[in-house]
Amino acid sequence: MESTEISPLKRNNVKVLGKGTQPIVFAHGYGCDQNMWRFVYPAFEEDYKIILFDHTGAGNSDETQYSYEKYDTLEGYTEDLLEICTELDLQEVILVGHSVSSMIAVLAAVKEPERFSNLVLIGPSPRYINDEGYTGGFSREDIDGLMDALDSNYLGWAAQMAPVIMGNGERPELGEELTNSFCRTNPEIARHFARVTFLSDNRGDLPAVKVPTLVVQCSEDIIAPQEVGAYVHHNIPNSSFVVLEATGHCPNLSAPEETIKVIKEFLDLPAKA
Repeated sequence: MESTEISPLKRNNVKVLGKGTQPIVFAHGYGCDQNMWRFVYPAFEEDYKIILFDHTGAGNSDETQYSYEKYDTLEGYTEDLLEICTELDLQEVILVGHSVSSMIAVLAAVKEPERFSNLVLIGPSPRYINDEGYTGGFSREDIDGLMDALDSNYLGWAAQMAPVIMGNGERPELGEELTNSFCRTNPEIARHFARVTFLSDNRGDLPAVKVPTLVVQCSEDIIAPQEVGAYVHHNIPNSSFVVLEATGHCPNLSAPEETIKVIKEFLDLPAKA
């Protein structure tokens, strides 16, 4: 699927907005794109330079740049993120990562600590599979079943799983939006990214994070239970931990006001969104 290399800004459909100078980069989660931040980023436009992008293979990124070899680990996505930062000459970056992008953010901050001033990790999970002394939320059998379902019928899996991941059953339009987002993704790429995401283990990277970090956890989250958020907090040295009243795995969509509030409090900004 690879072709001639192009600018990272074109490859990842990068958008630069906002009136400020300090950059705040929003990185979306699995099956999503930059549109998932549309209720959050406007609250920061007055004070920051906003950078939005789509991971390669997602949204309006250039799918011809997707390589199964490069993106066989989260390092490939980390490389893309750092290339965007280099291309735009971003310094003192506040990096906000949702779901799997939380671990991509961790890897980026470990690789180039001098580039980042803060991390905000929303619904992070360094390992989804339970291990001895560690609760990830899933057994290996659960994940194998998930992969089998993805392989046999991706669209059916998306329609069934997206509302569960989103939670907030009383607001079915949110689950529908996530379903539609999943269904816009190339099924082959979605299956590959799912395997990379759900089989990853980044627990060993957490202690190497040197920048102040906010760990944001929803009160009920089937993908990243509270024990996982607490684990991330305990293993990142200079971190704060906030449990939202919000439920589900996507508070950037379901509870943007609360999400904005905790980020602004962490950055010591006026609370008004």
